[in-house]
Amino acid sequence: MMKVLGIGDNVVDKYVHLKTMYPGGNALNFSVFAQKKGVESAFIGTFGNDKEAEYVESVLKELQIDISRCRHATGENGCARVTLENGDRVFLGSNDGGVTRENLLKLTEEDKVYIKEFAVIHTGLYSHTVHLLPEIKELGRPLSFDFSDDFTQADIDSYISYIDFAFFSCSHMSDEETHTFIKSNFKKKGQILLATRGSERTIAYDGTQFYYQNPEYVEVKDTMGAGDSFITAFLLHYLKDGNIMSSMKEAASFAANSCLVEGSFGYGIVYE
Repeated sequence: MMKVLGIGDNVVDKYVHLKTMYPGGNALNFSVFAQKKGVESAFIGTFGNDKEAEYVESVLKELQIDISRCRHATGENGCARVTLENGDRVFLGSNDGGVTRENLLKLTEEDKVYIKEFAVIHTGLYSHTVHLLPEIKELGRPLSFDFSDDFTQADIDSYISYIDFAFFSCSHMSDEETHTFIKSNFKKKGQILLATRGSERTIAYDGTQFYYQNPEYVEVKDTMGAGDSFITAFLLHYLKDGNIMSSMKEAASFAANSCLVEGSFGYGIVYE
């Protein structure tokens, strides 16, 4: 049975207009979305010692996601303040990961043995894990990385050689610019680069050809987590059948459905 692992950030997204907070974070969302698609998943990250951390951890336990390798530290859990404008999430500020940033993960030998059990490992630019990429890659597991939307060329040049599946948010780029961008950053055989572009078509490149997928349009409730759900569904489908086109189609459908849920995946509670 396939198992997948998210390493890095966990946060609470505080919706200030609702006084409601939801669990989230790129790496954590990956693990949750995988579990929701029926794939056994785990998460490695660092929790603070505040009520926000306690809540996120309780949700992961309820969802039966393996968090046995997680760390705990004194301080604030990752936290972001957001609001919605016509269903689109707008970030108002954050503590930049809280204890995740302040206590960078160090992999033990036990961690490394554990990581080898998984079919794919996912992390990202906001996960505060880039220092671990060489170690993770040496473990021989496929590595997925979300560059999000505020990457720099220096970020790409530093990390892309370790990565098998690279995801970029490129809604600021035209079709032509996106083609040039992902083709120029392709580095090795077997690598797949995907650029999601909001309401415009997603473009992928495997070193040989480009692939395209239009988004599925729905009456959006909340776009939070849409990119993470796309990444998750693409990876799970691709690992099973190796077909980029069908994997992108599955990803578009799953991402559209995630836009019908408040927060990244629900589980909101009122905060003071």
